[in-house]
Amino acid sequence: MDEQGKNLLLATALSFLVILLWYTVGPKVVPDWFPEPDPVAQDSGAAAPGTPSAESAAPGMALTPPAATTGEALPSSAAEAAPAPGSDVRRLEIDTPRLTGSISLLGGRIDELALKDYNETIDPGSEIVGLLSPVGSAQPYYALHGWAPAGQLTYEQVPGANTEWQVESGQTLGVGRPVTLVWDNGAGLVFRRTISLDEDYLFTVTQSVENSTPETVRLAPYGIVARHGRPDTIGFFILHEGVVRQTDNELSELKYKKLVDLSFMDREAARAEIVPVEQNGWIGFTDKYWMTTLIPQPGQPFNSVVKYVDGADIYQVETRMPLVTLAPGESATSESMLFAGAKEWETIRRYERELGIYRFIDSIDWGWFFFFTKPIFWLLHWLHVSLVQVNIPGAMGWAIIALTVIIKAALLPLAYKSYTSMAKMKELQPKMEEIKERVGDDRQKLQMEMMALYKKEKVNPAAGCLPLLVQIPIFFSLYKVIFVTIELRHAPWIGWIKDLSAPDPSSVFNLFGLLPWDAPVPGSIMALVFVGILPIIFGISMWLQQKLNPTPTDATQAMVFAWLPWIFMFMLGGFASGLIIYWIANNLITFIQQYAIMRSHGYKPDVFGNIRASFRKKSATGKK
Repeated sequence: MDEQGKNLLLATALSFLVILLWYTVGPKVVPDWFPEPDPVAQDSGAAAPGTPSAESAAPGMALTPPAATTGEALPSSAAEAAPAPGSDVRRLEIDTPRLTGSISLLGGRIDELALKDYNETIDPGSEIVGLLSPVGSAQPYYALHGWAPAGQLTYEQVPGANTEWQVESGQTLGVGRPVTLVWDNGAGLVFRRTISLDEDYLFTVTQSVENSTPETVRLAPYGIVARHGRPDTIGFFILHEGVVRQTDNELSELKYKKLVDLSFMDREAARAEIVPVEQNGWIGFTDKYWMTTLIPQPGQPFNSVVKYVDGADIYQVETRMPLVTLAPGESATSESMLFAGAKEWETIRRYERELGIYRFIDSIDWGWFFFFTKPIFWLLHWLHVSLVQVNIPGAMGWAIIALTVIIKAALLPLAYKSYTSMAKMKELQPKMEEIKERVGDDRQKLQMEMMALYKKEKVNPAAGCLPLLVQIPIFFSLYKVIFVTIELRHAPWIGWIKDLSAPDPSSVFNLFGLLPWDAPVPGSIMALVFVGILPIIFGISMWLQQKLNPTPTDATQAMVFAWLPWIFMFMLGGFASGLIIYWIANNLITFIQQYAIMRSHGYKPDVFGNIRASFRKKSATGKK
């Protein structure tokens, strides 16, 4: 590689290091993509009867927005007059092969849910992951459906957060075992709610109302998901945690802090944003691996709402359906869905394809390089499933290595072209030296004549570094895949690697387990210094790759190149093991590819000679 090629390679490596540092410790800023406040929501009239003020709201009590006066129903809050901890609330059990929990008959809330397939830690005996929890628990988080009144109806005449439902049919909600709740308001309206659940994480909620009064009534169905208090979040820039919503053709994300900053809908009660959706949309809360999402039927118009209740510190998302007008003797039905579970790619994709849930796969945070991230994950998933089918232990780790081989094979033509360009640059070296001698210190003339030479010989001096430039977005895309997708959570590989989504648990600090004390806690300064086995192998692989070429003659270049492998070793030491495995495999395959390409061009790299030369140089420097 000539001097210009080395300079470009060095600049690219340093740029990569800067990007890596920024990605790791840089500012955690997310653009605010939400629209301007809805004027209807801000000027919709006085509060409904019985609405407490922000000052008088008790903990666990959210506030009731005004009744519908503008053609759009506003539901009562999910947590209004919530029962005190320890209250005797009747429940219906939820039991499927993948879920366990219960439904509270007070409000008909789906407020207790845990995922049987996922444990809190890699210990199979640890507790299963809890998703939803009732009021009175440490962090209440639940779903509620109901009807909002309009016209002459009042909140007391429609089912809300404190309605005491009766069981009409079913005792346990399970796959193929729906339950139906019923409530008679005593004034001629009978409400029913049928809840069914599939084999994974999708609830179907069918609400109906019969009007046996002599008057025409108007009301509207709604759905709410509420979280009391701000949940614990990872707070890492590349991961979105908060509200995710699809509104027709726009996917938007909103972190919890932005919910608090929303403009007031009711200056003394709640802050909200309301966005009309014509036919395709959904809204919910997303965590790193879990999600709870309200999904109206595809083609159903509705209003998508995010809300923060100040006095009670409650975050809410809502779907508000169009008003229904019922003449005496008529009935109406509304059906919607609720996703509550793990963000499994295959499961979410199936819901999108079979049920027509528009862009539901984008509820997984694919990041800025989604055009790389999505196909990379698809290929990784396919490789993993294929290896699982033939009973390969540690299938996900081997799938990452297989993915690396495929990526490198795809980039091989570019790598070959790159080295061909470098070889031509070597051939031009005598002419370049001649130009330097002729023009002397005139740098402008030197550049012009160099460019003319490149053009005449059809050589691109930057082509030698193209494979590295292409690798950067692929690297970050794979990092995103490994960081956010649940398929790598607690996935083992070999020996001491029990979780590919976590850093290498081994450490120099205890000689990789030989000494009788624990390794440093991941994320600590000690863990950054005392790296594990995989980061060390990575550093060696990067150093070995450098030895395909002699040490640069320029002292500054030589020093930077000498330090780069070990800087990256410490920088990547705290990254997920799956990512380090990819990079080790990438370095080793690159070494083999480059060695073979160089041999095909008649040049035999003296790897061992370059290694010995670097040590002799260090030894000579030490003697001085």
